[in-house]
Amino acid sequence: MPTLAILVFPGVQALDVSGPLDVFSEANRFLTREHQYQLEVLGTERGMMHCSNGLPIAAHRHYSEALEAFDLILVAGGPELPRQPRDEALSAWLHAAALRSRRYGSICNGAFLLGHAGLLDGKTVTTHWNDVAALARLFPHTTVDGDRIYLQDGDLFTSAGVTAGIDLSLYLLSRDSGPEVSLNVAKRLVVFTQRRGGQSQFSPYLTPYVEETSPVNAVQQYVLAHLEQELSVDSLAAIVAMSPRNFARVFARDARVTPAEFIESARMDAARALLESTQEPIKRVAHRCGFSNVNQMRAVFVKRLGVTAAQYRTNFEGFKQD
Repeated sequence: MPTLAILVFPGVQALDVSGPLDVFSEANRFLTREHQYQLEVLGTERGMMHCSNGLPIAAHRHYSEALEAFDLILVAGGPELPRQPRDEALSAWLHAAALRSRRYGSICNGAFLLGHAGLLDGKTVTTHWNDVAALARLFPHTTVDGDRIYLQDGDLFTSAGVTAGIDLSLYLLSRDSGPEVSLNVAKRLVVFTQRRGGQSQFSPYLTPYVEETSPVNAVQQYVLAHLEQELSVDSLAAIVAMSPRNFARVFARDARVTPAEFIESARMDAARALLESTQEPIKRVAHRCGFSNVNQMRAVFVKRLGVTAAQYRTNFEGFKQD
């Protein structure tokens, strides 16, 4: 029987634990006895712990008692995990446990515990979009891809935030037992076997703004008010009485993006807002936001978010108030 362990701690995100457990538990309904998953929760503390939502949870045993090899060991995440210091004993155990197990990985920002254990160096990983910068800063020898729902690098598997642990678990299940079992489990859980696009579509709007004291701020405010117009570097430079060359240099210095990149982000964010909150035809949205045509807007959405504008609307139109 394949063995799967999930490491939990006080303040763990409940869905980081229950989501993967439910995937593999439901899979056992479709598997012969010898192929069913043996599931276990390992805790950093003995006795009752509380999840970030207050739910009490108790592990099957303390992590220090788990000295065997697992087929898969996953580390759950939690809202406060990125700010917690390295635990020497836990890191040493996790490093050894991962190396003796067939596969290992993390859900959400559980990647921080893998990093503290020295398991991310030279690896490409993902995590919750809100923790991407902190993970990359804390572990500079790790490549962090902030747009992936889940990611594999050799025997290491990492996922984006919270519900993405279900996506990763379905992927692992498909590798173990085939796509039919994974599809049956996804149907029982009423989720997609493969979500469209990356996690950037769930992040806040992406347009970067500068301080009000910067001359670039006036240009940014002008751009936001005139998205439907043709916005050239020459015309924007004239607003602040700069030469186009000097304006482009100052803009990139203060905003850390080029004027063209800012305009594209601003237009896409405006389109996102309209797609989420109105039923305006996509052609009209493209025109109002300054895209030359629907195809250009589609290309920008695919490049930035991994989904078309129409798919984005489908994903988020259910969140509007009636």
